[in-house]
This record gives sequence, structure tokens and C-alpha cells, in this order.
Amino acid sequence: METFHIGVQGITLVQVHEIVSSGSRIALSDEARDKIQACRSYLDKKMSSQDKAIYGVNTGFGSLCKVKVSNDDLEQLQYNLIRSHACGMGPVIPDEVCKILLLLKIQNLAFGHSGVAVETVWRLIDFYNMDLLPVIYEQGSLGASGDLCPLAHMSLPLIGEGELKVNGKIRPAAEVLAEAKLSPLRLQSKEGLALLNGTQFMASYAVYTLLKADNIVRQSTYIAGLSLEAYDCKSEPFTEQIHQIRGQHGQIAIAKAFMHLLQGSELFFAEKKQVQDPYSFRCIPQVHGACYDAIQYCKTIVEREINGVTDNPNIFVEEDMVLSGGNFHGEPLALTLDFLAIALSEMANIAERRVYRLLSGARDLPEFLTPNPGLHSGLMIPQYAAASIVSQNKQLCTPASVDSISSCNEQEDHVSMGANAATKCLRVAENVERVFAIELLTAAQAFEFRRPKKTSPSLENYYTAFRKHVSFNTEDRFLHQDMVAAERFLRGV
Repeated sequence: METFHIGVQGITLVQVHEIVSSGSRIALSDEARDKIQACRSYLDKKMSSQDKAIYGVNTGFGSLCKVKVSNDDLEQLQYNLIRSHACGMGPVIPDEVCKILLLLKIQNLAFGHSGVAVETVWRLIDFYNMDLLPVIYEQGSLGASGDLCPLAHMSLPLIGEGELKVNGKIRPAAEVLAEAKLSPLRLQSKEGLALLNGTQFMASYAVYTLLKADNIVRQSTYIAGLSLEAYDCKSEPFTEQIHQIRGQHGQIAIAKAFMHLLQGSELFFAEKKQVQDPYSFRCIPQVHGACYDAIQYCKTIVEREINGVTDNPNIFVEEDMVLSGGNFHGEPLALTLDFLAIALSEMANIAERRVYRLLSGARDLPEFLTPNPGLHSGLMIPQYAAASIVSQNKQLCTPASVDSISSCNEQEDHVSMGANAATKCLRVAENVERVFAIELLTAAQAFEFRRPKKTSPSLENYYTAFRKHVSFNTEDRFLHQDMVAAERFLRGV
């Protein structure tokens, strides 16, 4: 098992995917360890040599920053912070998101501007490497003072409290730590605040959803390509010259991908009777391309965020400064996650329209793609399901980032609602996967009526692979199972 060393050089989305999907262990680089230790030593020295109030170090939190806390109570202050802020509700977050969250929190602390002890970072690394997943809930964060509530749940097991999920079972953290021979940590000044401040809840959802988005774009090319063949569409709208004169990068890339995928098809480049195809087929490069561009933009913002320091206050050892600012505010992610949700939703919108067209009985295809319509309903109702899911996505795409509710006695008078943007963005992405699964089911059924003609070798291979999971529908049967099988195939499960 390979080990990835977390360092001050940062991490890419590709690396996050490789680390988490491969099961790699992680460790601190020597440089990161030294920076963390230097920052902690600086803070200890600073605290022992002055009596000045420093926010979150020897004061209360939020609007209680006006209350100075005695040096004798600084350790207790950290425990009180974690316990009082662990107020999550709703479902437990997915295991994959929790793993990414731990990884991003470790990376954030590794830059050495947070004042935590090296031992605290190592314990988070222990949790990651041993698959001891803190039980964190979806609801509770305003995405403004960082993700205080979910990160408090992440932090409770560090002090032997809260719960951990191990091998799929939720258990008291104290029990799990005892079995693993890990002692609860004794937190020093500022450590609780450094753990709770930060955008890692929002960012982990963003990373996880963007990884899904990459797969959606990849799969959508194959699926929509099969729909083009099944609906006997023209190749002309995908010709390079059309897209070059508009100059939109995503549009150009998507059109090129379709022309490459369909090279060698007996159907796509043949002469057609119709003058034009409906927009849902003809405008695939324009719509999928715009969504692709949006996803690339979102990747840029998210990659910046996971390589930034997002807690507060920030410690600058060389400059001899402890500065209180607002890097924990989630606005960059809130806006980005709303944008990502809208882009993904649009891909499902146009996919559902292709499903509808394929079932309409046009272009020598039987109504609802059954050999005996009337006695059999064929794929009539999967389109209903797709329409229902697409409609739900429209509701979920109401931006979270335009909302704000003051908290903490008006000290936190503008919040990003980025955590809500994050959780609903993932729901949108999962819905999009389901709509494309329905399009795949429909396009594969329709394509069978074009036989014995063949599509391109690449698309034939894709079609053959899918048929190992879902067979041609000759008569009405329990379609839910086919739809779930198509969804699992699309996700690569």
C-alpha cells in the first residue's frame, strides 16, 4: 500500500481521487511537520510572554470574543467549544465524503498557520489510515464561521467523545479508541478553534461531486452517442467548423469527442431524410459543452480552496503576527456549488428530452420501444420517472448562496449557506446519474431496432458491455431492476 505525504505544496483534485480510491495511506512530510511545530512553539511563546487578548486563543468565541479567558482555563475552553458546537442533525454524511473531509482537514493544517500540535494532526491521520470515520451529520452548518457544527462532530472523537463509524457500524468513540490503543488527546490553546474553523465540510462535498461530474460527462458522451444512433440523427451539427467559429472551448471539445466516438459508424455518417434534428440532439455540443466549461471553472475554485488556509485566526511565525480575519467564510464554495448544481441539472434536462423523443414512435421506432405496443407499455413509465427527477432537480437548484440568516448576536451577520449548497449539489448529481441511466436504458432499447446496422467499434463495445447487465426488453417486466442496473453500470459499480 503506497503512502502519500501531505505537505505544504498542496494537493490536486486528481491526487485526492487517486489517494481515496486506491486506499493509499497518508503521512506528514518532514517540511509540513516542521512548519506545524514551529507555529505551535511560536504560539506557546507568544502566550507566555504577553497578556493581550487574542481571539479564540484566550477569549470566548463569536460575539463572546469580548470575554477574556484566564490562562488556567484555556484547555477547558477547547473542550467546551467542541462539545457545544456538535449540534448536527439529519443523515450521516457518506463514508467517501468523510474520508475526503479528513484528508482536506489534514492538508489545511499542514500549511502551518493554525497553531495546532503535530500530535493532533497525526491523530487525524490515524483516523484516516485506520478507516475510523467520525460520525458527522448533513445539517447544522451555515458555511460562514467555517463548518463549525460538522467539524465539531469530526473533532469529538479526538478527545474520546462522540461516535466513530467502523466497518459500517456506528460505535462510541471511547470504545473504538480503547480497542485501537489510542488515547484521547489533550488539546492545547486554540486547537479546538483551528479544528472547527474551516470549509472542509463544504469542500469535501464539492470534491466528491466534481469527481461524479467527471464521470457524468464521460458517460453522457457514450449514452447520448447511442441516442444519436438510435434516433438516426445527422452528423452535420457535430462538424468541427461550426464550433470553431463560435470559439466556446467546451462546445469544441464535446463536438470533437462525439465525432471521435462515432468514427466508423454505419449509421451516423449515412445520408438522412430529415433536414434537421430536434435541439436535444442537434445542440448536444452547445449544451453539454457549456456544462463542461462550468464544471472546469468549478474545479479551479475548489482546487484553490482545498489548498488554502481557511481557519481563524491565522498565525504568521516569520512576521510575528496573529491575525483575525474571515478566511472561513464559505462564499467562494457556496456560489461555486450552486453553479455546479445548475450545470449538472441542465445535462439531465436535455437527456430527459432525448428519452421522450426516442419513445414517441417517430423515425421507424415503435411507440415506447416495445415490439407489441398496446398489449405492452414498454419504456413508457421510465420517462415519467426521469421527468420527476428532472423536476426535483429544478427545485434543488434554487441557489442556497442568495440566502443569509444572522447568527451569534449579529456578530455573524452574513453567512454563505454553503453547506446547504454542498449537500443539495450532491443530491442533484446523484439525480443526474439516474436520468442518464434511464437514457441509457432507452437508447439501448431503441438502438436494437436499427440492427443489423452497426455503430462505431467504440460504441459497440460500450453497448455490448451494458447488455451484460440489462437485456433487450421483449415484453413488459419489472423495470425498476433494469433502471438500477443501468445506474450501477453508469457509476462503474
